[in-house]
Amino acid sequence: MERGLFITFEGADGCGKTTQLMLLAKTLKAKGYDVVVTREPGAKGLGEKIREILLNYDGEVSSQAEAFLFLADRAQHIDIIVNPAVEKGKIVLCDRHTDSTVAYQGYGRGLDINQINTLNSLATGGKKPDLTFVFDIDVETSMKRVGANKDRMESAGMEFFNRVRNGYLEIAKQEPNRVKVLDATQSIEDIHIQLIKLINQLR
Repeated sequence: MERGLFITFEGADGCGKTTQLMLLAKTLKAKGYDVVVTREPGAKGLGEKIREILLNYDGEVSSQAEAFLFLADRAQHIDIIVNPAVEKGKIVLCDRHTDSTVAYQGYGRGLDINQINTLNSLATGGKKPDLTFVFDIDVETSMKRVGANKDRMESAGMEFFNRVRNGYLEIAKQEPNRVKVLDATQSIEDIHIQLIKLINQLR
């Protein structure tokens, strides 16, 4: 592959996106591709510190402060990890990216979505993923999969996560060429096959 690819995985916690990311990484590596697996928030280095605050801080965090913490992590991540890897022809698979901020802080928390899009563009230098997978699942099922031990973000409640889910579906409607919605209630194997087909269309 002459040019690298930046592929992101989105959806509510418990949707199976991380499982699919790791399975896809294994398949691509077996085919000889150079693959980088990363995540937001919490990529290696500074991101790990920011992730700890976002998920486990036990005090009050304002919605705007939360958004800016995600954006700070994103700017570091794009500059230090994603862009250098893509420029070297690698395939970068990322667990969450800009669409998470739009879905969670925009649709979920009620922050201005146009402002979030502007800030996302600043944090990424205008770079967008080549392909984004949204793993769609009903809120009841996702919360059951997460279980009783929830972090700060996972504890936001049913209404919040319904808004997040609808946010992801709206993003997909707005950018159908980039964002592909998959039914996350399907078997792991069936979803994986669909991912491979979609990636092959990029080549």
